[in-house]
Amino acid sequence: MRLIDLPSPNHGPRPDGARAELLILHYTGMPTAAHALSRLCDPAAQVSAHYTVDEDGTVYAHVPEDRRAWHAGVSSWRGLGDVNGRSIGIEIVNPGHEFGYRPFPPVQMDAVEELCVAVMGRHGIRAEDALGHSDIAPARKEDPGELFDWPRLARAGVGLWPMPSQADEGPFTGDEVAELLGRYGYDAAAPRALLSFQRHFLPERMTGVADDETVRRLRALVRVTGR
Repeated sequence: MRLIDLPSPNHGPRPDGARAELLILHYTGMPTAAHALSRLCDPAAQVSAHYTVDEDGTVYAHVPEDRRAWHAGVSSWRGLGDVNGRSIGIEIVNPGHEFGYRPFPPVQMDAVEELCVAVMGRHGIRAEDALGHSDIAPARKEDPGELFDWPRLARAGVGLWPMPSQADEGPFTGDEVAELLGRYGYDAAAPRALLSFQRHFLPERMTGVADDETVRRLRALVRVTGR
């Protein structure tokens, strides 16, 4: 993994007592890597991340991990806001849905995996606490999106990829779906919360509507985390 220091002025102290307990993955959603890197380091933009991973696998370090980067915006997880104050943010170069969303190259995913494993090891971040921007802000975000290789990362201990079993079968109600989303960590009342779950854990079935397979995956996820 090639690491280049490219400091951003856009950061601040973490709140007293806060530690990095979440890892949040984003795509840059800009036409080129140069556009994204410029914006992340522009004091007028007031946005940043701890790292950016380019499509060729180069990693740019912007903000020290003990500082609060400005990547998550208005977001929440498990009922708590200020995700920036308790997370590490990694931007992954991809034009995103607005500028020609495309698969993430293997060399880029190699670097993402290596970086995530290292960050999570340094901070004791659990596999289940590696999330996408769309998980913590479902009403307004889609990244890193349905083409992102979450199953690969889960095999490396970065995020989860639930495997339903017979225990997860059976009829369901809308109330149960909302309860399960909330138990895992989503803001179940947010618009597109279920769609965001599908985008991450069932990308071949992005309907925003609960069905048997969606609920099986959701039950499995809650079951394996003991929530």
